[in-house]
Amino acid sequence: MPHITPHEAALAALNRKGRLRALTPRTGRNFTSNDYLGLAESEALRTATGAALARGVPLGAGGSRLLRGNHPEHEALEAEAAAFFGSETSLFFPTGFAANAALLETLPRHDDLIIHDALIHASVRAGLDPARVKAVETPHNDVTAIEDAIRRWRAGGGKGRAWITAETLYSMDGDRAPLNDLMALADATDSMLLLDEAHATGVYGEQGRGLAAQLEGRPNVILLHTCGKALGAAGALICLPKLYRDFLVNRAAGFIYSTAPSPLMAAVIRAVLPIVAQADAERARLAALVAHARKLLAKHSLKASGSQIQPIILGTDVRATTVAQAMQARGYDVRAIRPPTVPEGTARLRLSITVHADEAALDEIFAVLVAELEQA
Repeated sequence: MPHITPHEAALAALNRKGRLRALTPRTGRNFTSNDYLGLAESEALRTATGAALARGVPLGAGGSRLLRGNHPEHEALEAEAAAFFGSETSLFFPTGFAANAALLETLPRHDDLIIHDALIHASVRAGLDPARVKAVETPHNDVTAIEDAIRRWRAGGGKGRAWITAETLYSMDGDRAPLNDLMALADATDSMLLLDEAHATGVYGEQGRGLAAQLEGRPNVILLHTCGKALGAAGALICLPKLYRDFLVNRAAGFIYSTAPSPLMAAVIRAVLPIVAQADAERARLAALVAHARKLLAKHSLKASGSQIQPIILGTDVRATTVAQAMQARGYDVRAIRPPTVPEGTARLRLSITVHADEAALDEIFAVLVAELEQA
């Protein structure tokens, strides 16, 4: 019998559970991307890219930001992003994952407490190191549980600062965080509030500034705006007080030891910000599609999330993958989301509503989906 390596055994175990991942090509109608405003392949971004290349902006940075990789386009983007979102400063990272991991790895100190929502993104969890900073998970959107965690920590001798983390719009459930209550708790307990606006930036708030736009610029608030979703580009902007920006520049390993993000991408994002600010028609169009989807979901007795992210909870991994494959065979790009991305027993389809669709397309996909669910 041939020897089975640990890697082969692990992959075989994933396959038995219906959790083996594989890269697949783009096919069918788009109901899975995060390109909510349709900017990723737009003429506006192609024009912005061409204009940046024409004025000599390089594709590669050639080194880390602390060496020769710090390009004027990076600094211009960070200044313009801070002005646009309303923060004191900002810092550009190559991905949202890298930015979230750097925040949690770097800013909380040894005596502090990190409190994260049970459904927080994997990028936040990647920054947690229980040996360095105590971390507590609380039930989803449960502000009372967060307050209780802080109270227990203080009663047990906790002397540092609490760092409360949440997504303003959750990436797999499409529901919103109770921002006003979180902010009130952070103020009352002298805590820091870290908010991930990944799926809200560009879509919500005045000029697309996000769900937490009214909190920008406060000394105890840090916001993350990713650029690869509604903004149609790539990278992430951390909007934060200057003190914490300086600390990241000096202590965040993911920033210090990584080649700087592409100056060309920074130039493109600079061009995207005013485009997004003026995209009220696209936001209104997307909101109308979400409202139409809500009616269709109610018609078929399915729970609506109220946002452009619509999960269809199916429970088992096998059922989720079976329905997803059936939908793909019918010409719809719908993907199954399984644990550990989502909690055990909540495998699902994640339907993403973007301006690439229209009402007729939503009518069609929900009719097909209901038919497939009845057979699965």
